[in-house]
Amino acid sequence: MTVCSGRRRSMESRFQQLADYVYDVQLRIGATAAALYVLQNNRIVHESYSGRHNEDEHSRIVDVHTQFNVGSVRKTYLALAISLLIEQGRIESIDDPLSRYLDKLPECTNDVTLRHLLTHTHGLMEREGKLIQEFPAGNGWAYRNAGIAMLFEIVFRLTGMTLSEFMTEAVFEPYGLRETGWRNTPYEQLIYNYYSRPDNWVGPNNSTAGDQSNLFVSARDLAQWGQLHLRCGAAWDGRQVLPINVFERVTALQTPKVVPAHKPRNGFIWWLQHATPLNQIGEHVPAGSYQALGITGCAVLVIPVYNVVAVRMYNQLFKPVDYDYLKDIRTFGNLVSDAAKSFN
Repeated sequence: MTVCSGRRRSMESRFQQLADYVYDVQLRIGATAAALYVLQNNRIVHESYSGRHNEDEHSRIVDVHTQFNVGSVRKTYLALAISLLIEQGRIESIDDPLSRYLDKLPECTNDVTLRHLLTHTHGLMEREGKLIQEFPAGNGWAYRNAGIAMLFEIVFRLTGMTLSEFMTEAVFEPYGLRETGWRNTPYEQLIYNYYSRPDNWVGPNNSTAGDQSNLFVSARDLAQWGQLHLRCGAAWDGRQVLPINVFERVTALQTPKVVPAHKPRNGFIWWLQHATPLNQIGEHVPAGSYQALGITGCAVLVIPVYNVVAVRMYNQLFKPVDYDYLKDIRTFGNLVSDAAKSFN
């Protein structure tokens, strides 16, 4: 990987093993592009980029301005919108039933609350175009997009704005996140090669409302997103743009207590460090850490104990037969944690 700034070379050796690993995984998964961006103690301690925007040898070289499709990392932006609506008093409680905010719901949603949607414990899934319930709400865990669509609709119902419009006005503009947004038109800074493939992983791309998996973010903006949560909404210059509670709420444990102990634990969408077989955070990463992941290989990991935010970006297009994603993402977290601990 190519280091873009010489002023941080004295710190690079700590993160060289991590950088080498990120590059090795890029080759293993067939991604044409990669980025690694690490903040610690409010400083950039590692920043590196690799590859090109697509398979064409003449395509744009990946750099600080490159924006990747972050896949399901986008759901944490929806989570923050819900938290902000709670702060504004438009949502009274995440334990409210869905019927308080949505109408014409099928009977299978009667026991479902906002908490269940935010923690993947609702049990809802689509089958042959109909919504059914796989298990009683709060009694299990399953990663389904049915609940995400409902949360998006709630934002629209309560604000009269799309998620994209609401987040741009309330968060992106105040915090200066200028390399973050839902895009449905290619331009130079975007890695857009997904949408030229009929079998693309990320789904449709004809909306900029925030309801599709087409959120594009630069590595530095995604690191800033993690930093906002780590600093509970404080900007780089110390300004408290949004209330602390808005950020604390989304990374606190919200999973219902009756969910079996071996199932994952979530805040508002965010994965929380928890020792389970399905845990996506490495065992070296200390308690209190949280992470968001996307199908394209992108991830943002926040480790409050070490005051660190680590971002990796890929444009992964397929899953190799011999590739173990769970092992990969845990190894990434462990390497970040080990390097950050040595400097903490």
